Amino acid sequence: QVQLAQSGGGLVQAGGSLRLSCAASGRTFSNYAMGWFRQAPRKEREFVAAISWSGGSTYYADSVKGRFTISRDNAENTVYLQMNSLKPGDTAVYYCAASGVAYLSSRNYYSHAYDYWGQGTQVTVSS
Repeated sequence: QVQLAQSGGGLVQAGGSLRLSCAASGRTFSNYAMGWFRQAPRKEREFVAAISWSGGSTYYADSVKGRFTISRDNAENTVYLQMNSLKPGDTAVYYCAASGVAYLSSRNYYSHAYDYWGQGTQVTVSS
């Protein structure tokens, strides 16, 4: 079992920045690829970003590429999502997730690739 505890998020004006954190416990963190997803009201959960076990490979959704950065610190068992140039369309509940496959592949764009999920954190971007 892996437990994921999220922090960060909140209310920010358009153009601002936020950083989300996701701290893992329970199993060896570096065995897992990590991902971030988001879900806006009345919409399906969508992929945001993913990072391999070493941090050497990352994937991003086109909608956040160039604005968001995913990173991880295996010594601290934590994955981060730095969000810059935020837009009202980024408003959603954000979830971190852990995949039991350490390397990234196309499956990491989909929620079914992930075995464990954080509790979610609200990000609201005002115009």
